[in-house]
Amino acid sequence: MACTGQDRRRGVLDEVPALCARTALAWAVVAALLAAVRPAAALPLSALVTAWAAQSLVALSGRGLVHARRRARRRARPAAALLIGDARTHTVAEVLRRSERPLVRPVGIVGPRAGTPGDVPVLGSADEVRRALGTHDVRLALCVGEPSAAYLRLLRAHGCALWRLDARGPGHGAAPGGASLAGYPLTPLPPGPRRPGAGKRALDLALAGPALVLLSPLLLACALAVRLSDGPGVLFRQERVGQYGKTFTLLKFRSLRPCDDREAATRWNVAQDDRMSPVGRFLRRSSLDELPQLWNILRGDMSLVGPRPERPFFVNEFGRRYEGYRHRHRAPVGLTGLAQISGLRGDTSIEDRSRHDNYYVDHWSLWHDVRILVRTALALVRPSGS
Repeated sequence: MACTGQDRRRGVLDEVPALCARTALAWAVVAALLAAVRPAAALPLSALVTAWAAQSLVALSGRGLVHARRRARRRARPAAALLIGDARTHTVAEVLRRSERPLVRPVGIVGPRAGTPGDVPVLGSADEVRRALGTHDVRLALCVGEPSAAYLRLLRAHGCALWRLDARGPGHGAAPGGASLAGYPLTPLPPGPRRPGAGKRALDLALAGPALVLLSPLLLACALAVRLSDGPGVLFRQERVGQYGKTFTLLKFRSLRPCDDREAATRWNVAQDDRMSPVGRFLRRSSLDELPQLWNILRGDMSLVGPRPERPFFVNEFGRRYEGYRHRHRAPVGLTGLAQISGLRGDTSIEDRSRHDNYYVDHWSLWHDVRILVRTALALVRPSGS
């Protein structure tokens, strides 16, 4: 609920009953234990009430500061949102745009065009919606009416929180104390498939950090081999597309002789590339060229397991040619993945890779990640791809 930036959200006053009740229960337990262990030191009722009131006041003050900072941060940077639905979306967009203290900033309307052009652009195709999602880093979609299933899939694939907005205004469909935005009642739509979260990140940090330390002699040996074989420029840096279409700089040991930036960004690499040195070929075949990406994982650019990241040029190309290719960016990109352990490495079918990647995202679990990591480790013992 917090991600919507709605007008009517839970505040510190909403937390008073629950917080005071929990504090009272805690002090009641303490008093009961003390009375049972040392009856002579049992706390009088006045002391209990004083302690309960003092702790409740301190806790509520802390929660008040948290809510105040969160509210100030949201008002300083209103959340970018798409509005989807019928003709009423234009009215809602204008109401939100004219708000004196906006918490939500409409950046696009997915619906019929209005008779008079407004300040919020109308997005007439899925490609325009994708561009708006990436350009404005949209994480919120407000549905006025019934959006199409295709758009719901697209928005969920991008990681948007989906809320139904009742454009009839106050008094229509609003639950007591429910969420609202500019007087319009809000109802959360059911989430899509489960997405990787804190558990996945914890696994990444728990494994990637120690691995980087333990493998440092091997990293140094690889760097020295590349330096002696191909000269300066041990590390290869290249822009790749990560989760939700965000780009980052991927690190690898250089396995190909240098070429110009445009060629590097648009040329598809194959196993028998004539620019590959013997050392580079060994690094590719053994997957040792990927080890610097442990640093990308620690930085949060990547995960240990996920769809392999691709260059922006090919993401755009494959996104046009293969249905569902862009949906693979719902999860963090990874060092290895289901496609890779299924033999889809190097110059293999992009359509097959995309299908495996989307299956992984739709059926993600922490145990699935562990299984993929174990199978990857076993595959490294008998490397066969490039």
